[in-house]
Amino acid sequence: MRIVVFLSLFLLGLQVSTAWGLGPEQWFEEGNRFSSEGRFEDAVKAYQKSIAANSLSPVAHYNLGIAYKNLKQWDQAAKSLEKAVELESVNMDMRVTLGHVYNIQERWADAIGQLNIVVHRKKGDAQAHGNLGWAYYNYKKGPPFKKMVILNLSQAVKLFEGQNLPEAAEATRKILEEARNKFGQSSIQ
Repeated sequence: MRIVVFLSLFLLGLQVSTAWGLGPEQWFEEGNRFSSEGRFEDAVKAYQKSIAANSLSPVAHYNLGIAYKNLKQWDQAAKSLEKAVELESVNMDMRVTLGHVYNIQERWADAIGQLNIVVHRKKGDAQAHGNLGWAYYNYKKGPPFKKMVILNLSQAVKLFEGQNLPEAAEATRKILEEARNKFGQSSIQ
């Protein structure tokens, strides 16, 4: 009986020491595995442990932001994505994702700021153009950016079609038509 108890405690200790002994890369990989399995709460925990051991990893902050986005925890997603962009400001994919989250939060000016950087530095990004057009369409604190709305949504439709993404092209086309109807053809010339 003593041997069984000792062996059980030894094996439990081995499992705990292995789990506690994971480094930031291993926690990051665990987070990726959990994300691929759709286990986003577990992914968040793993990414947080990775970040606790290496807070300067932009990709860990980015993946944490995506996990929060999948959980629809928008404020946490924005915070993590902002940190990722702060650490790796040249990464346009991070900026597109952050701009998308800002759109969901109806933070139109913030979305415009991030997405404008992308469309000027990374040509041909359909998501960036679509999200930028949507942000301009909803922005109310300045003059209506009618031409920017139409220009970006039209570009997004064209790019989605060129990438053989008909559902995305059609969804964007509906918003484009709504914008054209709202602004009137003559106001877009």
